[in-house]
Amino acid sequence: MPAGICGTWDIISNVNFEGYMIALGISPYLRKIALKLKLKKVIEQHGDLYVVKTVSAFRNYTISFRVGQEFEEFTQGLDNRHVKSLVTWEGNKLICEQIGEKRNRGWAHWVEDDKLHLELYCEGEICKQVFKKNVAE
Repeated sequence: MPAGICGTWDIISNVNFEGYMIALGISPYLRKIALKLKLKKVIEQHGDLYVVKTVSAFRNYTISFRVGQEFEEFTQGLDNRHVKSLVTWEGNKLICEQIGEKRNRGWAHWVEDDKLHLELYCEGEICKQVFKKNVAE
């Protein structure tokens, strides 16, 4: 994992989150709540196991994986779907492909200019989020 990606990150920008959630089929009620949340990412590495936590006042989501090993993922609390996920490195980007009932679904994390970038994509919709490192670290 490139240096600097681990840590706690606070969201500073969230573009097209609603479009992404519509593509996932998330209800208008939950989209309204999600759009108001201040998200936090916590990225940890334990040997070859990576843990990425999305934390908010409403709901948390944690994913654990080993790079290059396909795994079953249940997106509980997000869109509640079962997908086969595979995370790989492409240059300095951590890329996840999620195979399931939604087409072209996945995400990419990378650090650029001391900011954590996250692109979430599903069925042609792309959400771009930017996080800054939590100064309490």
